[in-house]
Amino acid sequence: MAAYDAVYFDLDSTLCEPTQDATELLEATFDRAGHEQFCTPAELRAAVPDLPTAETDREFYEHLFAEVATRAGVESDIAPTLAAEYLEVRDPTAVEFRPGAQTTLEYARDRAHVGLITNGGRPTQTQKLRTLGIEDAFDVQVFTEPSAGIGPKPSAAPFERALTELAVTPDAAIHVGDSLHADVAGANAMGLDSAWLDLGRDEPDEHVPTYELASLETLETIV
Repeated sequence: MAAYDAVYFDLDSTLCEPTQDATELLEATFDRAGHEQFCTPAELRAAVPDLPTAETDREFYEHLFAEVATRAGVESDIAPTLAAEYLEVRDPTAVEFRPGAQTTLEYARDRAHVGLITNGGRPTQTQKLRTLGIEDAFDVQVFTEPSAGIGPKPSAAPFERALTELAVTPDAAIHVGDSLHADVAGANAMGLDSAWLDLGRDEPDEHVPTYELASLETLETIV
Protein backbone atom coordinates (compact mmCIF):
# COMPACT_ATOMS: atom_id res chain seq x y z
CA MET A 1 0.00 0.00 0.00
CA ALA A 2 1.34 3.43 -0.94
CA ALA A 3 2.38 5.75 1.87
CA TYR A 4 0.57 8.71 0.27
CA ASP A 5 -2.48 9.28 -1.91
CA ALA A 6 -0.73 12.12 -3.74
CA VAL A 7 2.85 13.14 -4.43
CA TYR A 8 3.36 16.74 -5.54
CA PHE A 9 6.55 17.91 -7.23
CA ASP A 10 8.18 21.27 -7.70
CA LEU A 11 9.61 21.81 -11.20
CA ASP A 12 12.64 24.11 -11.33
CA SER A 13 15.78 22.63 -9.75
CA THR A 14 13.72 19.65 -8.56
CA LEU A 15 12.56 17.77 -11.65
CA CYS A 16 14.63 19.78 -14.09
CA GLU A 17 17.67 22.01 -14.27
CA PRO A 18 18.74 24.58 -16.87
CA THR A 19 21.35 23.76 -19.46
CA GLN A 20 22.32 27.42 -19.78
CA ASP A 21 25.15 28.38 -17.43
CA ALA A 22 23.76 30.78 -14.81
CA THR A 23 26.97 32.80 -14.55
CA GLU A 24 27.27 33.24 -18.32
CA LEU A 25 23.58 34.11 -18.58
CA LEU A 26 23.93 36.89 -16.02
CA GLU A 27 27.13 38.20 -17.59
CA ALA A 28 25.41 38.38 -20.97
CA THR A 29 22.49 40.24 -19.42
CA PHE A 30 24.70 42.98 -18.00
CA ASP A 31 26.80 43.18 -21.17
CA ARG A 32 23.69 43.71 -23.30
CA ALA A 33 22.42 46.33 -20.84
CA GLY A 34 25.77 48.13 -20.91
CA HIS A 35 25.99 48.13 -17.12
CA GLU A 36 28.66 46.94 -14.71
CA GLN A 37 27.59 43.67 -13.07
CA PHE A 38 26.62 44.08 -9.43
CA CYS A 39 25.29 40.65 -8.45
CA THR A 40 25.88 36.91 -8.80
CA PRO A 41 23.39 34.09 -9.50
CA ALA A 42 23.54 33.18 -5.80
CA GLU A 43 22.63 36.74 -4.82
CA LEU A 44 19.67 36.64 -7.23
CA ARG A 45 18.39 33.43 -5.60
CA ALA A 46 18.85 34.90 -2.13
CA ALA A 47 16.65 37.88 -3.01
CA VAL A 48 13.66 35.87 -4.23
CA PRO A 49 11.97 35.35 -0.81
CA ASP A 50 11.73 39.12 -0.31
CA LEU A 51 10.01 39.93 -3.61
CA PRO A 52 6.39 41.03 -4.00
CA THR A 53 4.10 38.80 -6.06
CA ALA A 54 4.44 39.47 -9.78
CA GLU A 55 1.78 39.06 -12.47
CA THR A 56 4.24 38.22 -15.26
CA ASP A 57 7.79 36.93 -15.78
CA ARG A 58 8.83 40.43 -16.85
CA GLU A 59 7.48 41.95 -13.65
CA PHE A 60 9.13 39.23 -11.55
CA TYR A 61 12.56 39.98 -12.98
CA GLU A 62 12.03 43.72 -12.66
CA HIS A 63 11.33 43.18 -8.95
CA LEU A 64 14.31 40.85 -8.68
CA PHE A 65 16.87 43.13 -10.28
CA ALA A 66 15.51 46.13 -8.36
CA GLU A 67 15.95 44.24 -5.10
CA VAL A 68 19.51 43.13 -5.79
CA ALA A 69 20.41 46.61 -7.05
CA THR A 70 19.16 48.12 -3.80
CA ARG A 71 21.13 45.57 -1.79
CA ALA A 72 24.25 46.42 -3.81
CA GLY A 73 23.78 50.16 -3.36
CA VAL A 74 23.01 50.68 -7.04
CA GLU A 75 20.20 52.81 -8.49
CA SER A 76 17.28 50.47 -9.15
CA ASP A 77 16.11 52.30 -12.29
CA ILE A 78 18.30 49.89 -14.31
CA ALA A 79 16.02 46.99 -13.29
CA PRO A 80 13.55 47.16 -16.24
CA THR A 81 16.42 47.12 -18.75
CA LEU A 82 18.11 44.19 -17.03
CA ALA A 83 14.83 42.29 -16.84
CA ALA A 84 14.22 42.77 -20.56
CA GLU A 85 17.74 41.68 -21.52
CA TYR A 86 17.66 38.69 -19.19
CA LEU A 87 14.46 37.43 -20.78
CA GLU A 88 16.02 37.92 -24.22
CA VAL A 89 19.01 35.68 -23.47
CA ARG A 90 17.24 33.13 -21.29
CA ASP A 91 15.75 30.15 -23.12
CA PRO A 92 12.91 28.46 -21.17
CA THR A 93 13.28 25.33 -23.32
CA ALA A 94 16.96 24.90 -22.36
CA VAL A 95 16.28 22.40 -19.59
CA GLU A 96 17.02 18.76 -18.85
CA PHE A 97 15.93 16.26 -16.23
CA ARG A 98 17.76 16.40 -12.93
CA PRO A 99 19.51 13.05 -12.37
CA GLY A 100 16.95 10.50 -11.23
CA ALA A 101 13.97 12.76 -11.91
CA GLN A 102 12.40 10.81 -14.76
CA THR A 103 12.52 7.44 -13.02
CA THR A 104 11.39 8.96 -9.71
CA LEU A 105 8.40 10.59 -11.40
CA GLU A 106 7.46 7.29 -13.04
CA TYR A 107 7.85 5.47 -9.70
CA ALA A 108 5.52 7.95 -8.00
CA ARG A 109 2.96 7.70 -10.81
CA ASP A 110 2.77 3.94 -10.29
CA ARG A 111 1.87 4.39 -6.62
CA ALA A 112 -0.18 7.56 -6.18
CA HIS A 113 -1.74 10.57 -7.82
CA VAL A 114 1.00 12.90 -9.01
CA GLY A 115 0.79 16.67 -9.17
CA LEU A 116 2.92 19.65 -10.13
CA ILE A 117 3.08 22.78 -7.96
CA THR A 118 5.47 25.28 -9.51
CA ASN A 119 6.39 28.89 -8.92
CA GLY A 120 6.16 30.21 -12.44
CA GLY A 121 3.57 31.22 -14.98
CA ARG A 122 1.83 28.69 -17.18
CA PRO A 123 3.32 29.86 -20.54
CA THR A 124 6.95 29.59 -19.41
CA GLN A 125 6.63 26.46 -17.31
CA THR A 126 4.63 24.63 -19.97
CA GLN A 127 7.51 25.13 -22.41
CA LYS A 128 9.79 23.32 -19.96
CA LEU A 129 7.32 20.47 -19.48
CA ARG A 130 6.99 20.09 -23.23
CA THR A 131 10.77 19.98 -23.70
CA LEU A 132 11.02 17.25 -21.06
CA GLY A 133 8.11 15.32 -22.57
CA ILE A 134 6.07 15.39 -19.34
CA GLU A 135 3.37 17.88 -20.24
CA ASP A 136 0.74 15.17 -19.65
CA ALA A 137 2.50 13.35 -16.81
CA PHE A 138 0.58 14.98 -13.94
CA ASP A 139 -2.93 14.52 -12.63
CA VAL A 140 -2.99 18.22 -11.74
CA GLN A 141 -0.75 21.16 -12.59
CA VAL A 142 -0.77 24.34 -10.49
CA PHE A 143 1.08 27.42 -11.76
CA THR A 144 1.48 30.88 -10.26
CA GLU A 145 -1.57 32.87 -11.39
CA PRO A 146 -2.07 35.95 -9.18
CA SER A 147 -5.07 37.07 -11.24
CA ALA A 148 -6.78 33.81 -10.22
CA GLY A 149 -5.76 34.18 -6.59
CA ILE A 150 -2.86 31.72 -6.81
CA GLY A 151 0.30 33.33 -5.51
CA PRO A 152 3.70 31.66 -5.46
CA LYS A 153 4.76 29.17 -2.81
CA PRO A 154 4.93 29.40 0.20
CA SER A 155 1.42 30.81 -0.24
CA ALA A 156 -1.24 28.31 0.79
CA ALA A 157 -3.23 28.89 -2.42
CA PRO A 158 -1.30 26.58 -4.80
CA PHE A 159 -1.32 23.76 -2.27
CA GLU A 160 -5.03 24.21 -1.61
CA ARG A 161 -5.74 24.10 -5.36
CA ALA A 162 -3.64 20.96 -5.83
CA LEU A 163 -5.30 19.16 -2.93
CA THR A 164 -8.80 20.17 -3.99
CA GLU A 165 -8.31 19.09 -7.61
CA LEU A 166 -7.35 15.57 -6.51
CA ALA A 167 -9.72 15.42 -3.52
CA VAL A 168 -6.79 14.60 -1.24
CA THR A 169 -6.40 15.62 2.39
CA PRO A 170 -3.14 17.25 3.53
CA ASP A 171 -2.19 14.35 5.78
CA ALA A 172 -2.32 12.00 2.78
CA ALA A 173 0.03 14.03 0.60
CA ILE A 174 3.71 14.93 0.32
CA HIS A 175 5.41 17.76 -1.55
CA VAL A 176 8.90 17.39 -3.02
CA GLY A 177 11.04 20.45 -3.70
CA ASP A 178 14.45 22.08 -3.42
CA SER A 179 13.54 25.28 -1.54
CA LEU A 180 13.19 25.44 2.23
CA HIS A 181 11.46 28.82 1.91
CA ALA A 182 8.97 27.99 -0.83
CA ASP A 183 8.48 24.23 -0.86
CA VAL A 184 9.07 23.14 2.73
CA ALA A 185 7.54 26.16 4.45
CA GLY A 186 4.49 26.09 2.19
CA ALA A 187 3.89 22.37 2.57
CA ASN A 188 4.46 22.43 6.34
CA ALA A 189 2.00 25.28 6.80
CA MET A 190 -0.67 23.36 4.91
CA GLY A 191 -0.12 20.13 6.87
CA LEU A 192 1.53 18.19 4.04
CA ASP A 193 4.67 16.19 4.62
CA SER A 194 7.66 17.71 2.87
CA ALA A 195 10.66 16.12 1.17
CA TRP A 196 13.50 18.59 0.67
CA LEU A 197 16.05 17.96 -2.06
CA ASP A 198 19.29 19.28 -0.59
CA LEU A 199 21.31 20.93 -3.37
CA GLY A 200 23.98 22.24 -1.03
CA ARG A 201 22.80 25.84 -1.12
CA ASP A 202 23.16 28.21 1.80
CA GLU A 203 19.53 28.67 2.88
CA PRO A 204 18.05 29.83 6.20
CA ASP A 205 17.12 26.64 8.04
CA GLU A 206 14.16 27.78 10.12
CA HIS A 207 11.89 25.51 8.06
CA VAL A 208 12.36 21.83 8.86
CA PRO A 209 11.35 19.25 6.24
CA THR A 210 9.77 15.92 7.10
CA TYR A 211 12.45 14.23 5.00
CA GLU A 212 15.79 15.31 3.55
CA LEU A 213 16.81 13.85 0.19
CA ALA A 214 20.42 13.59 -0.93
CA SER A 215 19.06 12.67 -4.38
CA LEU A 216 15.67 12.20 -5.98
CA GLU A 217 16.14 8.43 -6.14
CA THR A 218 15.93 8.27 -2.33
CA LEU A 219 12.30 9.35 -2.53
CA GLU A 220 11.52 5.71 -3.36
CA THR A 221 12.28 4.81 0.27
CA ILE A 222 9.50 7.17 1.39
CA VAL A 223 6.61 6.78 -1.05
